[in-house]
Amino acid sequence: MSHTPLGQKHVLHLTHATELLAAAARTIAERGWAMYVAFVDDAGTPLLVAAVADPQPASYEIAVAKAQCAARFRRPTRIWEERVKSGAPNVMSLPGVVASEGGVPLVFANRVIGAVGVSGGTGAEDGVVAEAVIARAAGLLQVDDQS
Repeated sequence: MSHTPLGQKHVLHLTHATELLAAAARTIAERGWAMYVAFVDDAGTPLLVAAVADPQPASYEIAVAKAQCAARFRRPTRIWEERVKSGAPNVMSLPGVVASEGGVPLVFANRVIGAVGVSGGTGAEDGVVAEAVIARAAGLLQVDDQS
């Protein structure tokens, strides 16, 4: 019987999430917004959730849900928003779908290692902050673009 060695799994660490949060917080502060920013691992388990300024309380759960959707479906949440707008509302029946911009997967070595979710502004504003995180992650994690 031959044995196949176990592979190596890259994971998003709290130290990475903390550094990425700084990029989000900077972008939020520069624009005078108030938002929640959530980071999850590849399975959608929350690693870090932070309030920047004084966001509405409902944005906490939305930020986490956006991050979980992006990680579990391995695509930005704006894809679901576009699908609904183009006449496919049936996607909303899929468990865990959030059809609102602001959730983006974090990719390293062609694998999703986690995701960021942002909530508190319009979908487009949430997307601006999520993209600032992805831009910072490009240097920190050598993230591959998956959008």
